[in-house]
Amino acid sequence: MIKCLVVDDEPLALHVIEDYISKIPFLQLVKATTSAIEALQLVQAGGVDLVFLDVQMPELTGIQFMRIANGRTKVIITTAYPQYALEGYELDAIDYLLKPIAFDRFYKAAQKVQASLFPAAKPVEKEEPQPERSDISNDFIFVKTEHKIQKVYLNDVLFIEGLKDYISIFTPNERIITLQNMKKVEDALPERHFIRVHRSYIVSLNKIDSIERSRIFIGDKVIPIGDTYRDEFFKMIEEKNI
Repeated sequence: MIKCLVVDDEPLALHVIEDYISKIPFLQLVKATTSAIEALQLVQAGGVDLVFLDVQMPELTGIQFMRIANGRTKVIITTAYPQYALEGYELDAIDYLLKPIAFDRFYKAAQKVQASLFPAAKPVEKEEPQPERSDISNDFIFVKTEHKIQKVYLNDVLFIEGLKDYISIFTPNERIITLQNMKKVEDALPERHFIRVHRSYIVSLNKIDSIERSRIFIGDKVIPIGDTYRDEFFKMIEEKNI
């Protein structure tokens, strides 16, 4: 049984997570509180395996809470603000749930903790990411260039940049220029592997080296994350966190 603590300064959010915990047999609610200070004292006293932790709170932010707790408990961040995802993962948060939280997503996050605390009960989830890297290796699209129609293997695509009258498809070996528009190319790409992160950029998730605040790094290229696309991008990133 995983002993849980819920910390959120919004009573309605507390109630939702309490209800979700009651539906999962391997979770046991220790306490739900709006006070981050009270929650921190309970964690420091021991006996708490998992904290469902809000980020924006008046006494302590969730990030400050995690720094002080210093790994004494597992943490799943629950928040409406996707911009804290990277900092949360750097502090070893197990998962990052964006409000409003669907129950199936909540259950999946709880399973990650179960797998971490009780390896024998680990669900076969670690194998899921493996086919994601290989199942587009033979997929391709055709694009019109100035003198020919060129085959482009999707597994080679690093990112796509949209300019005024054309787009550039970047691979490790070349830059392919075509008069297609961004929307048409976006619709042709498998959404599990490619995501639009800016009005001028589509990136291959497999090719991302790192993410820092509102920037994506692919090789020596720095790609901005636009405000319009931020939530969807970080939601996809959290789903791929293991």
